[in-house]
Amino acid sequence: MITIIGISKTYGKVKALDSLTLEIKQGEIFGLLGPNGAGKTTTVKILTTLTKPDSGKCFIDGKDVIGQPQDIKKIIGVVPQENNLERELTVYENLLIYGMLHNVSEIKKKIEFILKTMELTEKRETVVNKLSGGLQRRVLLARALLSEPKVLFLDEPSIGLDPHIRRELWQLIRKIKIEGRTVLLTTHYIEEAEALCDRVGILSHGSLIALGSPSELKKQVGEYVVEFIDKDGSLISEICHSREEAYEIAKRRNDGVTIRRSNLEDVFVKLTGERIIQTRINQ
Repeated sequence: MITIIGISKTYGKVKALDSLTLEIKQGEIFGLLGPNGAGKTTTVKILTTLTKPDSGKCFIDGKDVIGQPQDIKKIIGVVPQENNLERELTVYENLLIYGMLHNVSEIKKKIEFILKTMELTEKRETVVNKLSGGLQRRVLLARALLSEPKVLFLDEPSIGLDPHIRRELWQLIRKIKIEGRTVLLTTHYIEEAEALCDRVGILSHGSLIALGSPSELKKQVGEYVVEFIDKDGSLISEICHSREEAYEIAKRRNDGVTIRRSNLEDVFVKLTGERIIQTRINQ
């Protein structure tokens, strides 16, 4: 459904993307994971025709993103990081204007359907500015789905949301997958990627450094992590491929040793020696 072939993008002296090549299958939720500045948002901007790459090609549903931008816009929906709703208008008015601008047929019927699907019917006449942050993100998602896109782009969809609101949004995203749509989301939340994505591409400094399902990536580096405090007070993490190996390492340490399952943060640290900011979601 999405094919990226060697795209690069430079802003001044900063290389945002470095020959990125990637294939995303129809009907999957694919996550681009990495810290701020890894190239996630630049990738989305290129695929949604908001900017052009310096080199390389990309296609969505067989259509050339660079050469056929108008055709691309007809088959995609976008939920941006920034909230660009008309905040002085109601939920219904926001959807109506968007639908009219995108020539959505049977617009009123589809608005009613999407309001029900996104559990926003009771808020239809509420001015957006009076909604909570979580509900505003829900309206953004409803708006993106109104034109019935084949591909949905979610750029940090749950950024700034409380944990329980974030999980409600995840449930809505899972509904979208059931409908057969392809979803590409960017995130630096480890739990979000593990909870939602069929496959994950990990970006670092504009390059793809790992690709696979969350479970496959964790198996590649090790499924268990032994954590302990070193003599100088620093936290040490050792990744192991088996429970037995983890137990052997733990036996050689003093008190305060923890054994846990690995996550995608551990994969990133193993591959780059760096950490992804804001990886864990407080319960």
